[in-house]
Amino acid sequence: MQFGVQVNCYLTEWRDIAASINAMENGDWDSVWFADHFLPPNRPHLEDKSAFEGYTLIAVAAGMTKKLRLGHLVLGNPYRSPGLLAKMATTLDHASEGRFTLALGAGWFKREHEAYGWEFKSMKERQDRFQEACELIRFLFTSQEPVTYNGKYYQLDRAPMSPGCYQKPHTPIMVGGTGERRTLRTLAMYGDIMNMDGWAGQGMSMEIFQHKVSVLEKHCADVGRDPAEIQKTLLMPLLITDDKEQIERFQRGLGKGSMAGPANEVIDRIGEFERAGVSEIMFGGVQTGDIAAYERIEKEIISAFR
Repeated sequence: MQFGVQVNCYLTEWRDIAASINAMENGDWDSVWFADHFLPPNRPHLEDKSAFEGYTLIAVAAGMTKKLRLGHLVLGNPYRSPGLLAKMATTLDHASEGRFTLALGAGWFKREHEAYGWEFKSMKERQDRFQEACELIRFLFTSQEPVTYNGKYYQLDRAPMSPGCYQKPHTPIMVGGTGERRTLRTLAMYGDIMNMDGWAGQGMSMEIFQHKVSVLEKHCADVGRDPAEIQKTLLMPLLITDDKEQIERFQRGLGKGSMAGPANEVIDRIGEFERAGVSEIMFGGVQTGDIAAYERIEKEIISAFR
């Protein structure tokens, strides 16, 4: 089992983000991840507070580190054209010597679209655009020739991808989200990594995870894909505590099975997911810049899997 953290990049300061990156690089961590929001999400009274741009942050983190793998949970498709994003991804893949994962989602935060001038399309159109973007990016990552693409939403005319991907066969593509009708089908068609988001309000129960995997497997069968090719990961909000009231409050907010409890119970739950095929867990809710919190998780949780 590998472990990372989704380091918070809004309502914080750069020095705390940098301290978190350095602590992870010097500690027993495998990966660092950032969100991709231009406003603090779902906090209308805090819209004028800090929100660092996610791709710039991960590029800076690549230059600060040598071992950590790097990615986002997840980039919003409406904010960057897929051709540009593919070029950015291969550039960072080379600069990091193969430590970058391109993680992409359809986009959901209406207010930041309004604030920064992106039209907030219907759910159907956002999913249509997302699927087309994933197809195009995988095409760019794998083609040996310049790419011409004439989609409904995106067009390219003999676009070369040079340099190509540093990683072989290509930079991994994570498809963010677990919507059963469209998102998991897009993952089956074009993705390499599944990520179940514990912030999404469904909880982090084994029953939900196994159900989502079963849906993915059905889509894989439909499109002729081996589901074993797709890595399973979790974004897991974490609270280590013996306080029953805190545990109940945490689970009321995030859903049944959310990862809150004493360290031994958290270890047991992670072990269950490992046996169910999860290869990486990204913790969420760790206070940015709180080095003691990172060290506590290493000592009390990660050490049990090393």
